[in-house]
Amino acid sequence: MNDLVNISVSGRVAILEIRRPPNNFFDETLLTALADALHALDGDAQVSCVVLCSQGRHFCAGADLRGIGEDGIRRIYRQALRLFTAAKPIVAAVQGAAVGGGLGLAMAADFRVAGPQARFTANFARLGFHQGFALSVTLPRTVGEQHAAQLLYTGRAVGAAEALAIGLCDQLADDPRAGALALAEQIASSAPLSLVAIRATLRRRVTALAEAALDEEAAAQAALLGTADFAEGLSAAAGKRSPNFVGS
Repeated sequence: MNDLVNISVSGRVAILEIRRPPNNFFDETLLTALADALHALDGDAQVSCVVLCSQGRHFCAGADLRGIGEDGIRRIYRQALRLFTAAKPIVAAVQGAAVGGGLGLAMAADFRVAGPQARFTANFARLGFHQGFALSVTLPRTVGEQHAAQLLYTGRAVGAAEALAIGLCDQLADDPRAGALALAEQIASSAPLSLVAIRATLRRRVTALAEAALDEEAAAQAALLGTADFAEGLSAAAGKRSPNFVGS
């Protein structure tokens, strides 16, 4: 495929692997490659389901925000929306961290299979930032309004067992990629045209809401890029210390 994204096929399941280890930070280039690959698979009649996975220690530690402005955020989110509009079911295999935008990427899938060391973190408020990648929609839709609000306000990490308990992931597996492949194979044993039709019906509303949310999130994130708190949040994260926010 390319250096960033690789596709392999096992039976009726495509394995779509992100290759930017160990942390698999994403940017516009990586998301474009990922969206291109997913939409190419839409045209492959031999593939009924997709496993989304990553090389390295972590599923995805979020977005690479270096030097980014509002236009860059919006370009990234145009590619993110394409992930929501793909036609075939997606099972994410989550090892290690799914943090910030990486959590958003995992939540764009239909299902998540997590390894024992997986952790899910909506850490935006701890960076002086606003959530993105349509988490405004996907997080409350999946875990409920109260859990979503707590996770977004506190920015705390959720381990694998708690993630399963609140619905943030669907299954646990010692080998999350193997577990995701097993679930994808079960899905792929159903009628291919039925899967596409059912997914289109189930996802129509969330895709429309995600499109609106991505626009609102981009504006909210852009408004916070130049704040002292955002600079402090990034500095604290880099220094592995608690941030000292001042509200400006």
